Amino acid sequence: MTLQELNAYAIAGKIDELNLISMEGMIYVLEARMHGAAYPLRDAHGQMLLLRSVEHARDVLHAFPKLSFNVVHTSVHDEMCGASTEESLKVPITFRSV
Repeated sequence: MTLQELNAYAIAGKIDELNLISMEGMIYVLEARMHGAAYPLRDAHGQMLLLRSVEHARDVLHAFPKLSFNVVHTSVHDEMCGASTEESLKVPITFRSV
């Protein structure tokens, strides 16, 4: 899903939530969730949209309608061993910076 597609779906009220997923190496990826399915955001070249921080994500999304927005930290055990029964930590954050 591209940012343009995300904006169209958001305006139509079809986005359930946005998750900013923290990856190893201080990189974040953004995924939109619709009807229980995850759609990672891609740039105009089809590459995964990589973000530097929560504030960078807010800057990219500044003109979008307000959506449910979470930062997700995967389990450290998951990253080290490749599998875990623990859930990822999902923390709601404000869509706009204060």
